[in-house]
Amino acid sequence: MPRYALKVEYHGAPFAGWQRQKDLPSVQGAIEDALAKLEPRAHTIAAAGRTDTGVHGLGQVAHCDMVKDWDPFRLSEALNFHLKPAPVAIVDCVQVAEDWHARFSAIERQYLFRILMRRAPATHDAGQVWQINHQLDLDAMQDGANHLLGLHDFTTFRSSICQAQSPVKTLDELRVEAVHGMSGPEVHFHVRARSFLHNQVRSFVGTLERVGAGAWDPVDVRTALEACDRAACGPVCPGHGLYLARVGYPEPVFAQ
Repeated sequence: MPRYALKVEYHGAPFAGWQRQKDLPSVQGAIEDALAKLEPRAHTIAAAGRTDTGVHGLGQVAHCDMVKDWDPFRLSEALNFHLKPAPVAIVDCVQVAEDWHARFSAIERQYLFRILMRRAPATHDAGQVWQINHQLDLDAMQDGANHLLGLHDFTTFRSSICQAQSPVKTLDELRVEAVHGMSGPEVHFHVRARSFLHNQVRSFVGTLERVGAGAWDPVDVRTALEACDRAACGPVCPGHGLYLARVGYPEPVFAQ
C-alpha cells in the first residue's frame, strides 16, 4: 500500500485535540473521515504529535496508507475538498517509503507560543493567543528560560496524566522574542526538542510569564526545575496560544 506524508495546518478551537475520540470532534477524526470519502473503509493515520484541546497546527505531519496509487497533489486537493468546512488543510503531500513513520521517524518538534499584551479584548486574534493585560520583561524571561536548556528531569513541568516512560528530556531551544503583531505587542516563545512531555510547553510558558511579570525571579525557574515536583511549577497557560510549528526528519520530507 503506498504511504503518503501529509503536512497539516489546523485551527484547534473546534477540536478536542488531535487524537480521535469516540464522541468528540478531533483533527485526526476529520482527516480519517475525509480519507473514507476517497477510499470507503476504516482509515487510521499516525501523527508526529498529539496536540491537546484548542492547540493549533502550522506544520503537523501525519501519514496515511492508501490502496490506490494517488498523485500526491490530487490526494491533497481531494482531502481538502472533503475536509470543508472544518478548519483543517493539507498544505503539502508527498509519497514516502512504506517504513517511513510520521512519529517514529521524527527527530525534533518545534512549538510556537504566542502571548498578546493588551487590555482591550482581542478580536481578530481571539482564540489564537493567550491575552494578558500587563507588560512582560523579556530579558528576565529569557534568563529564566536558559535554566531549562539541556538534559534535565522535567517532572516539575510534566502533567500528572503524562504517559511518557521517563520525565528526562533534552530541551534544545527556548527562545523568547518580542514581535509587533497585528493586534498589538506580542511575546513569542520558540521551543525545540526531540520530544516533549504532556503540557511541558504550556508549563514552561506559564512559569516564565510569572518571571516576566515580576512575581518570580529568573533563578526561581531553576529552583522549580530542581524540585522535581509538579507543585513547584507555575500556572499552566491555556492551549489556544500554542502551535505545533514544525516537525524535523533526518531528510527533508516536503519541498519547504
